[in-house]
Amino acid sequence: MHEYWEIASYVVTVLGLPLAIIIFFLQERKERANEEEEGYQLLSNAYNDFLKVVLAHSDLQLRANEPLPNPTQEQNERMLVIFDMLISLFERAYLVAYKEDMSTEERRRWNSWDDYMREWCRRDDFYNALPLLLRGEDPDFQTYIRRIAQEERSMGLLKL
Repeated sequence: MHEYWEIASYVVTVLGLPLAIIIFFLQERKERANEEEEGYQLLSNAYNDFLKVVLAHSDLQLRANEPLPNPTQEQNERMLVIFDMLISLFERAYLVAYKEDMSTEERRRWNSWDDYMREWCRRDDFYNALPLLLRGEDPDFQTYIRRIAQEERSMGLLKL
């Protein structure tokens, strides 16, 4: 009987322990993926909330292709505050979601943020406000958004 218990303990050690370790790491990976998805969803919700602010200030024409002609001082001030909110959101997305080496899923998520940033950088009023908006922001984020702003500016000039 003692030999059976000894053999059973060897079987558990040889098979059970590695299996438990594998299961642990798989669960950790799944949990990490869920946390990343949750973080992405929170950022996505924040951008949707931002768009509600844009909609509430429709007189600023922030979703139009062309900037508002001859904005008043009050409109300029509101626009700058809204742009500041947007830069903060973009920086948060950059800090949370951007990495040099991304998986396919991470790249897919990041590409939507890159698209948003490029879309806004094509706006003359946003582009012109960038030097003011980027003061105090993360240096790597500043470099990233300045680069894409220049790329979008160059692409816009090529289309003319």
